[in-house]
Amino acid sequence: MQVTPHHFMNHRIFSSFPAASAVALAFGLAVAARADGIAPAPAPAPVKMPELKTDFTPVDNGSSAPIASYADIVEPVRRAVVSIKTSKTVHEHLDNPILRQFFGDTPDEDHTTKEVGLGSGVIVSSDGFILTNNHVVEDADELTVVLSDDREFPAKVVGSDPKTDVAVVKIDTTGLQAITFADSDKLRVGDVVFAVGNPLDVGETVTMGIVSAKSRNVHILDDVAGYEDFIQTDAAINLGNSGGALVDAKGRLVGINSAIVSPSRGNIGIGFAVPVNLAAGVMKSLIETGTVTRGFLGVGSEPLTPEVAEQVHLPGNTKGVIITDVIPEGPAAKAGVQLGDVILKINGKEIQSRDELRLTIAEMPPGSKVSIDLSRDGKPVGVNVVLTQFADAPNELLSGVQVDKINDEARKRFELDPRITGVVVTDVKENSEHAEDLPVGAVIIEINRVPVADVETARASLHPGHNLLLVSYRGYQRYIVVTVR
Repeated sequence: MQVTPHHFMNHRIFSSFPAASAVALAFGLAVAARADGIAPAPAPAPVKMPELKTDFTPVDNGSSAPIASYADIVEPVRRAVVSIKTSKTVHEHLDNPILRQFFGDTPDEDHTTKEVGLGSGVIVSSDGFILTNNHVVEDADELTVVLSDDREFPAKVVGSDPKTDVAVVKIDTTGLQAITFADSDKLRVGDVVFAVGNPLDVGETVTMGIVSAKSRNVHILDDVAGYEDFIQTDAAINLGNSGGALVDAKGRLVGINSAIVSPSRGNIGIGFAVPVNLAAGVMKSLIETGTVTRGFLGVGSEPLTPEVAEQVHLPGNTKGVIITDVIPEGPAAKAGVQLGDVILKINGKEIQSRDELRLTIAEMPPGSKVSIDLSRDGKPVGVNVVLTQFADAPNELLSGVQVDKINDEARKRFELDPRITGVVVTDVKENSEHAEDLPVGAVIIEINRVPVADVETARASLHPGHNLLLVSYRGYQRYIVVTVR
């Protein structure tokens, strides 16, 4: 599937081919109570993360001898890499205005087509768990996994995470060749790597290159506010390689091939892979819970420039981020973090950019206790923070509808009557089913006859099924019924 962000038209593409477009089939997610009163199916039994094969030793001791062939290293990797075939049924409604012009009332036509796609995946356990890209399996109606020995198995999506482009699928078999995981943090620019997958459906292929760069944030996942920390490589990656393995010179998994930069849809030596350390953490959460939870610190930040560093009594070459916002009652605020503090390290790891801070915190589960080294007016300060859970839309009351409590700023912005109370709609997604009834600036006064004054009260007043809301908009009040599924 070609993904062409509007600001880089035809230059960045995901490397599946021609990949069905996407939403992962969210197997394993909790099911909300149904509006028709029928009890939901019982939650599935918890799934335990399979034991992974790992080897975190250095790739060499710094004195590597020349190698004539990597065949013995690559052979077991090839058995652990699979092809993933996808299919998706697309329904199109075809309008016939020209035929109607000449032949009268000609009925429209419904047209159904089937899109097929191809990507790759990596076997991570002998009992059939497979790591791949989210964009390989998104929106697919059917998945088929083809092993290196040409055996085929139907597959289901265990879970997926668009924010990291990681997905996990499962096939029902045992005795599979599982790959060995390395520590991707130990990769160095210049290390030899191999990309393994099924490019352009020519069959399993191995290409060789080096690590060209690390920690690349190239905004491929902009549409979903992604957490990018890509490994860049010049090992040839082409359409169909998505979800395949990037391995080091010991045949250990260091990344999941994801995307390329190319004006021609073909390899020009700029490919990107999700680091395996990041992918493994996401995979564990997907397998065990069906979703991904991320840590939340509750701060806004900016890079520390030399000019700003000197103004906060630090040397101009200091690396870090300066705090520009502290969320009230958030984890950082509770720990005593203040505006103007400079974050230097988290758990001993140097933090040099906003992206690095965001990714470091997001990789930690809620409830984690982290140690933060700060500088406050040039003086060292240490704090311990207990992370809470990150929410993409913390003020989302209904699907696609954001609300907030009414304060003086909201009354002025939305020109609200000073006598009115409730929560005001601050944002509505165009595709929300509630967009027509709850436009921006509407005030929800009551939910199910309960007055609401803040997000927490409003959310607690909702229940699955039909809900009665008293809404005020532009001086007119009315009751509406919304459905929570």
